[in-house]
Amino acid sequence: MTLTQELRKRHHDLWERVVTHPFILEMGADTLPLEKFQRYFQQDYLFLRNFTTLLALGVAKAPHFAAARRLAEFLAEILKGEEELFRGSFRDWGLAAEDYSRAEITPTTTAFGDLMTRVAYEGSFPEILTVLVVTEWAYLDWATRLIEAESLPSTPVYRAWTEIHSNNDFRDFVHWLILSLDECQPTDEQRQRIEELFHTTLRYEMAFWEMGYRGEEWPA
Repeated sequence: MTLTQELRKRHHDLWERVVTHPFILEMGADTLPLEKFQRYFQQDYLFLRNFTTLLALGVAKAPHFAAARRLAEFLAEILKGEEELFRGSFRDWGLAAEDYSRAEITPTTTAFGDLMTRVAYEGSFPEILTVLVVTEWAYLDWATRLIEAESLPSTPVYRAWTEIHSNNDFRDFVHWLILSLDECQPTDEQRQRIEELFHTTLRYEMAFWEMGYRGEEWPA
């Protein structure tokens, strides 16, 4: 059993709760209220800066040019394709740049972003890979499940969000991440840290869906 297979097995129950969250199922069924998606989507946009920091430091810490190039290509696609999907959707909703770029960041977005930044600057390359494996593999999983269940939503932004996380290029990148982490051959101490990060990142993914679905505010 590979490292990533073992991690998925150990945290199977939480993984399943993440990739079958009501937010996702309702999005696939076109029954998710738009205001819930908008709340999630705006927070995800604010979170994007922390995510790109993780990718950029992954490029810097990559053990060879092939890995650096793979991460750099994905970073470029995030900044070009996905970021444009965000801005285009915000324009469709009548939001100006100052509205969505200066919105208040929720506690969950703040905490998850802090984890990303801390791992980016302080973590090893395998630790960076671990966070990326969880975030990208989980998204590939839920998006693929919607398509296989013939639940590709018709709402344009829901459909685009599902397709961008299930297309062949994204699938290939996720498979590369998984293989790269499996090939790291960590020590027992490093392996323990990787499992802790896997679990923590998965918890934050669950919290992020909950934040989008139920709402979240800072204490007054």
